[in-house]
Order: sequence, then C-alpha cells, then structure tokens
Amino acid sequence: MRVIFLDLDKTLLGEDYSPEPAKELIGSLKKAGFEVVINSSKTRAEQEYYRRAWKLREPFIVENGSAVLIPDGYFPFEVGGVRKSSYTVIELGERYRRIKTVLDALADRYGLKYYGNSTPEEVMAFTGLPEELVPLAFRREYSETIFRWSREGFTEELEANGLRAVRGSRFVNVTGNTDKGRAALVLLNLYSRLGEVESYAVGDGENDFPLFEVVDRAFIVGDLSHAKAKNISSPDELLGVIG
Repeated sequence: MRVIFLDLDKTLLGEDYSPEPAKELIGSLKKAGFEVVINSSKTRAEQEYYRRAWKLREPFIVENGSAVLIPDGYFPFEVGGVRKSSYTVIELGERYRRIKTVLDALADRYGLKYYGNSTPEEVMAFTGLPEELVPLAFRREYSETIFRWSREGFTEELEANGLRAVRGSRFVNVTGNTDKGRAALVLLNLYSRLGEVESYAVGDGENDFPLFEVVDRAFIVGDLSHAKAKNISSPDELLGVIG
C-alpha cells in the first residue's frame, strides 16, 4: 500500500485557491494506487470543499496536525476517537477557544491580526481567499493563523503558554502540542494494520518538516531545504519521480 500526504496552500493550490489545476494530479495518483491524504493547516470545512472537488474518500488531517478525521467505514476495524458527523475524529491538538484566549491577551502588545480579531474583508486582503471560501476558513476548531504582527517575541510567549507557533509559507500557525508528523504517524500506524506501507509527503513550508521526518520519501515544492526531502518545482513532477 502506498500513502501520500499532500499539503494544500502553495503546494496543490495556487494564488486563486482553485481546486481545478490539481484535479489531474490527484486523479493520476489515485490511478497509480495511492491513498491520497490531505495534511494541511486548513480547517475541516475547507478541506471538505477540496475533497468533494477531487472526489477523495480517504482520511484527512486538519489544522496542522490537530486532528485526524476518518470517514465512517474506511478502515475494516474499530478506530478509537470521538464521533463527529460522519467521521471518527482523533484529536491531538488544543481547542480553539483556549488558543484564541491566549492570542487575545497578546494581540495589542504585538499588533497581532488573526481570524479571531479580523473581519471577512480583512481576511480576504491578508490571504487572497475568494469571498465564498472565507466562511469555511473561519470555522476553526483547533488552531489560529496569524497574518500580521508589528514586532517579534510573541512566539516565545505562545510557547510559554503551552502552544506551538510554526511558520508556514506565509503566515504563523498556532496550535496545541502537535504537528503534521505526529498526526501522520497516527494514520500510518492504522494503515500498517492492513499490510506493508510505503509513505510519501509533499509540502512547501517549515510546518511540513515534522511530516518529512516520518515518511519514507519527502518532496519540497520550492527553495526551502530539508535533509530528508527532495526539491521539486511543482507537484506535477511527482509522477515522474515516484511512478
């Protein structure tokens, strides 16, 4: 069995956030026998939008490793977790309410702007998200995204409060004590109950580094470097590399 973890922003998605350009790649990976697992900082609502567009049925990982969502009946065995909607959810991160409380206490001192203190119009300006996708991004359960700050030092204060602050390709993601790699390991352990697993990952930011550490083969889109990852200019190169 081959499992590939894919990031969204700046990896599968371009500046317009459209799912269309990645459809062919996703289809080719599926035809090649891959289980395609989205592992992104985006919320459950946002990822469900892309999963529908790409006709994915696999589990997925939301908000920088904060939770693993497994569709009902996907694994032929019982999976421990919390039942939500049509998923079993394995929660690894911190609740959004606590994260926002900590950020609200620091916001004025560091000039922080994030979903919880921004208007939809501001979010569109910060992110470039189209208007119809903004409400999905506001449906946060386990993390925050800091778009702007006036001075440094806030990451140390967040960590002193038991939170993690990791830079993505553009913004700072704030979560509980988890990451994309920890969540991927949870899924890989479940997949290993079905047989031998070959694991792959594709991302573009520092928040993908923990994921690169736990897979067999990793790829970075862009110029960042990581000892375990091969640089590629776009995800379209993947099929020529991994076959």
